[in-house]
Amino acid sequence: MSIPAQFNAAAVEKKWYDYWMKNNYFHSKPDHRKPYTITIPPPNVTGVLHMGHMLNNTIQDVLIRRARLKGFNACWVPGTDHASIATEAKVVAKLKSEGINKNDLTREEFLKHAWDWTDKYGGTILEQLKQLGCSCDWDRTKFTMDPDMSASVIRSFVDLYNKGYIYRGYRMVNWDPEAKTTLSDEEVIFEERQGKLYFLKYQIEGSSDFLTVATTRPETIFGDSAVCINPNDERFTHLKGKKAIVPICGRVVPIIEDDYVDVEFGTGCLKVTPAHDMNDKTLGEKHNLEIIDIFNEDASLNSYGLHYQGKDRFVVREEIAKELETTGALAKTENYLNKVGTSERTKAVIEPRLSDQWFLSMEELVKPAIKSVLETKEIKLYPSRFDNTYRHWLENIRDWNISRQLWWGQQIPAYFYGDGKEDFVVAETPELALALAREKVNPNLQASDLRQDADALDTWFSSWLWPMAVFGGIMEPENEDFKYYYPTNDLVTGPDILFFWVARMIIAGYEYTGKKPFSNVYLTGLVRDKQRRKMSKSLGNSPEPLELIEKFGADGVRVGLLLSASAGNDIMFDEELCNNGKAFANKIWNAFRLIKGWEVADIAQPESSKVAIEWYESKLQQTLVEIEDHFEKYRLSDALMAIYKLVWDDFCSWFLEMIKPAYQQPIDSATFNKAIEMLEANLKLLHPFMPFLTEEIWQHIADRTPEQALIIAEYPKMTSFNEKLISDFEFTSEVIAGLRTIRAAKNIAMKDAIDLKVVNNEKVSTYFDSVIMKLGNIVSLEYITDKIDGALTYRVKSNEYFIPVSGNIDIAAEIAKLTEELKYTQGFLRSVQGKLSNEKFVCGAPEKVLEIERKKEADALAKIATIEQSLASLQ
Repeated sequence: MSIPAQFNAAAVEKKWYDYWMKNNYFHSKPDHRKPYTITIPPPNVTGVLHMGHMLNNTIQDVLIRRARLKGFNACWVPGTDHASIATEAKVVAKLKSEGINKNDLTREEFLKHAWDWTDKYGGTILEQLKQLGCSCDWDRTKFTMDPDMSASVIRSFVDLYNKGYIYRGYRMVNWDPEAKTTLSDEEVIFEERQGKLYFLKYQIEGSSDFLTVATTRPETIFGDSAVCINPNDERFTHLKGKKAIVPICGRVVPIIEDDYVDVEFGTGCLKVTPAHDMNDKTLGEKHNLEIIDIFNEDASLNSYGLHYQGKDRFVVREEIAKELETTGALAKTENYLNKVGTSERTKAVIEPRLSDQWFLSMEELVKPAIKSVLETKEIKLYPSRFDNTYRHWLENIRDWNISRQLWWGQQIPAYFYGDGKEDFVVAETPELALALAREKVNPNLQASDLRQDADALDTWFSSWLWPMAVFGGIMEPENEDFKYYYPTNDLVTGPDILFFWVARMIIAGYEYTGKKPFSNVYLTGLVRDKQRRKMSKSLGNSPEPLELIEKFGADGVRVGLLLSASAGNDIMFDEELCNNGKAFANKIWNAFRLIKGWEVADIAQPESSKVAIEWYESKLQQTLVEIEDHFEKYRLSDALMAIYKLVWDDFCSWFLEMIKPAYQQPIDSATFNKAIEMLEANLKLLHPFMPFLTEEIWQHIADRTPEQALIIAEYPKMTSFNEKLISDFEFTSEVIAGLRTIRAAKNIAMKDAIDLKVVNNEKVSTYFDSVIMKLGNIVSLEYITDKIDGALTYRVKSNEYFIPVSGNIDIAAEIAKLTEELKYTQGFLRSVQGKLSNEKFVCGAPEKVLEIERKKEADALAKIATIEQSLASLQ
């Protein structure tokens, strides 16, 4: 097989991905091996690949490929989430563009459109993940609306209802007027926004007097049921027992007393709107006030809004302020900064709304999830600082509103047989529901007498079962797959869904199996641009992932992302990182071509090659230990950097130089075979990070059968290593670097052999002398006890190295050059020391600046000592 001069990522990526798929390397089924399991955080079915997905799935692929190499039965389950709010919104928008109103359709007709949309656009992101190299078990691909997945959700609902955890309640909920559905507390994002505080005048009934209330939402006066004062507020004693008239609508409402009112806020008088504020609802219940809902489901005003009926709430806010001002009911306005709840999905401002919803009681369910993460550490979060976030959320958890006013999703399995709020049964199927209703109410009931709750379940109520449901663990808990693969091993996700998804999966896992759903949670950071801005399409700062792959190759992009991705820390993404990854791929390719280009002969092995091999084997083993430690702590960026340094610095820059044969000379077969062996070990370490490049080189090295592919090769085993050998080479590399520096400075070509004499004050081992002689082109290396005059010299620690001056060096010119350099450096030193002796500078400068100046001083002193020593040797 001929070896191309350049590594062409585009030419090899599809070739090897198709090869891996053809040979079924990604597929897993239970066997005698220990399983290693990851379930993908399911992206939205209608989503496309973005930088966050790139990072998250690259990390998962690294973990799964490494587990496969280490002999585990690796199973990575892919899939997508039906994303009820987002997907329904897209389908509704599509229908609207075609002149179709959702409200004119039956549920079945709408769902047909939704499935058509999903079939057309769903799964695009999974196909894109293949271009990144993701080695998912595609045969196991799941969708949260698959029949078996939906059945699991329905069974879970029925089970929790029968256990008394699920209940139906008339509560104040978070209403998204754009999606036209309720949201859980966790799906509401509070944002600081600049608004206004409106001071409104309410006339006292039977009097010309007024009281003033302050509100940020003047449009809600149409829902006022009372005005409340603090009973201890002496300013309003005269109002006790009286009534007030609400401006514009003219409604007469009681003036009630409650110490809930903060006498310091606003005017000390509070308008009470029980249908549109949680605290007002509490006051309304306490004082038996009328509940007046003034909004339609899209947050436009209904008939209670009088002449504002049908107008949007924010339009009404502007218009009603003008009307109140015209009628003299607006005393004044003030700018006011307050926190406004917005929908996590649609960004619409949330409207508090009273409605019947289904809730899941969390108080008992949450206890095992708190214990396993915060007490027993059965589940570990990486980085551990997220333990505090997890604790705060779970120790302050409220009941979960799990119903949504949507059609796309699992329909709630509650069946109503009467008009009362309690006239329903809960069952997995209509047939079972009818049997229950007949038993409960009337044996003559017919299926037509039942109507199923129109609401769907919260998407998170589906995905919280993900690690169990993908293996059939809810419907068939004794099946072979579930018993083998569950609990899973690692979960890789973003900290933004630590509560939405991670904590809830833990809760569900313990409730249904008594076991943790996974052992480790790796929380990635957000991908930001160089200006620390979160990447988004709207800002135009998010590159197209597939374009990056086309430009830099999948391996280059993976390396670029991972080198900057420490757990939990945000990534400042720069395309140059991917260029670095591409350059690394080219470096490895060229090293491979160099080795394969050598002529191999059955000749004696040089001592320098023998030493080089012993050193690199130890260095490889030392790096293996370091890599294992990084992986155990989920420091994937550090693990990759350790491999990067091993391959780039130790293998390419040192090892290959040490064993490289002389120009047009062959390499001995023993050294060549070891070089290939070391290259293959490097490829195994690199494969999880750079799968395409490594498989391409692996298959070029030798003719391989499918059973010998790199993807299923055996990971290098850890053995002991010689730390002293590694330490001695670090010293040796400094010796060689010193030789190269002197050759460059004195224009002594590498082809010109030189002598080297050493005063070995450090008592350094002579083991690497053969390497020093080869890489420095040293004709003779001699250890001496005294310095010698008339030689070029340099130091490594306290060791002194002398190169006798040959006749082609102009000593006078060299002395003149060194004298000039000494003069300049001494001047520089005086300048630095002048700063450091200036008390005003030292007291005022930041510590970092002082550190830099002190280092400049130390470097200058060291350089002066070296120059003076060189001059002394020449004079």
